[in-house]
Amino acid sequence: MMMFFTTGIIGVIIGLSAVTPPNLKIMITLMSMINVGLGAFFTFLYLTQIKANPDKRKKKKKDPKFDK
Repeated sequence: MMMFFTTGIIGVIIGLSAVTPPNLKIMITLMSMINVGLGAFFTFLYLTQIKANPDKRKKKKKDPKFDK
């Protein structure tokens, strides 16, 4: 998740800088925006996941004579 954000932000900075050749500027910038979008998508999936219910078959049953 953080990998997508960091590579995307670094790609935007490099893609818009003067160091990049003119024929690669748009491609590097678009690919980095795709990385930022993937980071946002996976962050959304991570933050909205639903906790799974524990399996009741694996839970130990209480002994009724020690329940008091």
